[in-house]
Amino acid sequence: MNQLGFPVLSVILFLPLLGALILALFFRSQRPATAKAWALAVMGVNFLVSLMLLVGWLPVGVMQFVEDVPWVPELGISYHLGVDGISLFLVLLTTLLMPLVVLGGWRSISKNVRGFLVFLLLLETGVLGVFMSLDLVLFYVFWEAMLIPVYFLIGLWGGERRRYATMKFFIYTMAGSALMLVGILYLASLSFAAGTGFTFNLMTLSHLNLDATTQFWLFLAFGLAFAVKAPLFPFHTWLPDAYGEAPIVVTAILAGVLSKMGIYGFLRFCLPLFPSAVSTFAPIIGVLALIGIIYGSLVALAQTDAKMLVAYSSLAHISLIILGIFVLNMQTLQGVLIQVVSHGLNIAILFLLLGMLYERRGTLAMAEMGGLWKLMPAFGIFLLIAMLASVGLPGLNGFVGEFLILVGVFRTNITYAAFATLTVVLGAWYMFSMYRQIMQGQPAEKAEKPQKGRAAAARPVAEVPVTTVVTTDLSLREALALVPIILLIIAIGVFPDLVLNRTESSAARLLRTTQAGPVILSDSK
Repeated sequence: MNQLGFPVLSVILFLPLLGALILALFFRSQRPATAKAWALAVMGVNFLVSLMLLVGWLPVGVMQFVEDVPWVPELGISYHLGVDGISLFLVLLTTLLMPLVVLGGWRSISKNVRGFLVFLLLLETGVLGVFMSLDLVLFYVFWEAMLIPVYFLIGLWGGERRRYATMKFFIYTMAGSALMLVGILYLASLSFAAGTGFTFNLMTLSHLNLDATTQFWLFLAFGLAFAVKAPLFPFHTWLPDAYGEAPIVVTAILAGVLSKMGIYGFLRFCLPLFPSAVSTFAPIIGVLALIGIIYGSLVALAQTDAKMLVAYSSLAHISLIILGIFVLNMQTLQGVLIQVVSHGLNIAILFLLLGMLYERRGTLAMAEMGGLWKLMPAFGIFLLIAMLASVGLPGLNGFVGEFLILVGVFRTNITYAAFATLTVVLGAWYMFSMYRQIMQGQPAEKAEKPQKGRAAAARPVAEVPVTTVVTTDLSLREALALVPIILLIIAIGVFPDLVLNRTESSAARLLRTTQAGPVILSDSK
């Protein structure tokens, strides 16, 4: 159903693409400020248009704002878009973070500005297409198309090891995607054999009666692609390289939005299409998620560079979300749907703050920081709130999702829950340690030139070596980029029903589709 009466999803999807084409064709590269203003305006308008989804939203568990037009009818391929409670806030998160990241990283976007912003706008279209597509071929097109702008954003504007990081990310993702394409084609052939015609329509394919063996192999084909993208341990090894070498503006998008694509894939495809295989793989994925929680947290504790600490913290939090998916009860599903939004906000603002800090200090080595609270109190307040939200302080958004996931896990498997709780304990340890080293103590007088290698990857898009400490606090522009995220962090923490009421019906429908009840065996069995 499309309650607004016009193709709002298509507008949201293709407005950034149109903006990128105009920017590439009609803007002069000698005017970077104009290019930035244009890209910011396009992204801002797109966010305002996406708010119409909230205005017209109905509390039902079916696809809304649906657009379905034949694309290649001979092959059963259609231009089929729609959103439900699973994808609604992922679309809104994407359209919100894109303009805020550009605004917050305004100064750091200084090398080949027009090209950088063109790829950023193309990336927005690719990500939105993944979250909206209900035709598997259309989904795959956007899933693969998203790789192109990421390849160039890291490969052309990244750190010294950018080529290695780009190729590693590209190869990992392509390998998983190739298997998923085979699975998509095989699903369509099974649909044809079942007499429903050759189709890639997700709704039609979800009604196929697949035997356990078929589900097993198809789950592997799809699940590997999603495990790499999330990432899930041990498919995470591209993460430190890509996050470390990417410009910090891009890192905020990678961690805040792109990591949600793998989680979304599990929810949208693996759970409803292959429920029998979910039961088979859930214990294995549960163990891998627990390893990811502990591994990510311990490696974060060992970091000396703030950017890498936050990168590994993201691995731990994503692992908790994946654990919640495969426990599969109402509490964990609701927790997952709110936590993907909370994690996106929290990790994005942390990386934005680190980017602003790098512009002033020329390094993110925590040993070279200290005493910044006395010099940058506004920055300290923003960093404190973001850090507390990340560790799950009650009253802030990170608490709600983590609490619901942990409650659901406790109901199902106490052993899993005991290990999962380490996310909170270890998270508080490394986050407070980072904050202490950066903000407290005596101010440093000199900062060394940026380190080479991975520690240097925190550099902005165009780096000017810094040898003198800059102690200016946040500018008005930087504050304007941070305030909306802070307000949402508080609003979701105090009023979680803003999200939960809009996701409940879809979560319940997904639970029924996957045969209900917990998947990971409880301790009593």
